[in-house]
Amino acid sequence: MINRVVLVGRLTRDPELKKTPSGASVCTYTIAVNRNRNVDGQPDADFISCETWNRQAENMVQYLHKGSLIGIEGRINTRTYNTNNGQKVYSTYVVTDQIQFLESKNKNNGNSQIEISDDDLPY
Repeated sequence: MINRVVLVGRLTRDPELKKTPSGASVCTYTIAVNRNRNVDGQPDADFISCETWNRQAENMVQYLHKGSLIGIEGRINTRTYNTNNGQKVYSTYVVTDQIQFLESKNKNNGNSQIEISDDDLPY
């Protein structure tokens, strides 16, 4: 079976970094990915939740911000949990293996590509 995702989009907010109790870094963020225009001819987008771990997560927080264009490669993951009132909630998101920063930190300097890969993922 294959579970592989490749997306290019813009960050909808600044990446958020947290530390797990064991000290691993995890960065959560959402990217907006354009899709075909809707019936009115207006552009449309999907908003995809993502998470990145360890060194990649730290690099994202250091170099990216809301609106940054990135390319990601990873896998779809699902999580299930119960709310306080007993409702079951399903969450689907992308866990990244590779990230490409598709713009320079300062957009006025032109485009540059920086590929960051981290084999030290927590799974």
